[in-house]
Amino acid sequence: MPITEVEGRRIKVSHLERVFWPETGTTKGELLHYYASVAEALLPYVSGRPVSFVRTPDGVDGQRFFQKRPPAGTPAWVTVAEHVRSSGELMEQVQVDDLPTLMWAANLACVELHTPQWRSAEPDVADRLVLDLDPGPGRTVVDCCRVALLLRERLARDGIEVCAKTSGSKGLHLLAALREATSAGAARYAKRVAQELEAAHPDLVISRMTRADRAGRVFIDWSQNSAKKTTAAPYTVRARPTPTVSAPLSWAEIAAAHTPEELVFTLDSLPPRLSTEGDLLAPLLDPVRAALLPR
Repeated sequence: MPITEVEGRRIKVSHLERVFWPETGTTKGELLHYYASVAEALLPYVSGRPVSFVRTPDGVDGQRFFQKRPPAGTPAWVTVAEHVRSSGELMEQVQVDDLPTLMWAANLACVELHTPQWRSAEPDVADRLVLDLDPGPGRTVVDCCRVALLLRERLARDGIEVCAKTSGSKGLHLLAALREATSAGAARYAKRVAQELEAAHPDLVISRMTRADRAGRVFIDWSQNSAKKTTAAPYTVRARPTPTVSAPLSWAEIAAAHTPEELVFTLDSLPPRLSTEGDLLAPLLDPVRAALLPR
């Protein structure tokens, strides 16, 4: 088994030629190359947070599973944090704090990275607000863009600056930096805003969890702020039929979108986009822009 050295850490890599995305012929080696290419932008959004992985050892058409606990054989140099679950049970999870850990995880076929809106050191403090926009039957990500613009305007009235990214699947994620907030408080606020938009735009927006009611509308999932839930991290690849990526967007792109295809980015197209556009989520990392939730 080949061994590569990444920033002084020795990592065994295997099956780099294995096709993970049969539809495009994309290999495991290309997955590792992608994560190495975007690591500088990606790591600030996952560092210090417990990471859950979606693993696809035989590719996206094979078995997949969601892994929270550290995989067997986790190296001693990988940071592992212990936190209390809602059940009261202690659980360890990996933190992807550096490039070697990211490469080690990608080699284990950890295709997707998901994190909560809190850091391991402060599990009672939510430092992010997230609104997950999911198009129901008959709607697309273009309709999510319309809702995103409405939410941006609404949140700005409360002094909250939001950034946007594709989910890498069907919808959009809106994110904002918070201070002095809790997960419960963030969820209550997000729910209130979602309900306000549903009341104002009932033919476009739904805030209720009932799947049967989502046809023809965009669901604003406010519950992603729960301390128990995770959201696909910025720049993560998704285990979809093609290797799509959760890609940051500019508000100009959101306002101008006419077709879903305009908002699809893959592990091939994202690195050059990042080189040209820079990190469009950078405001999320600026502590000066972190907002207080209204009381």
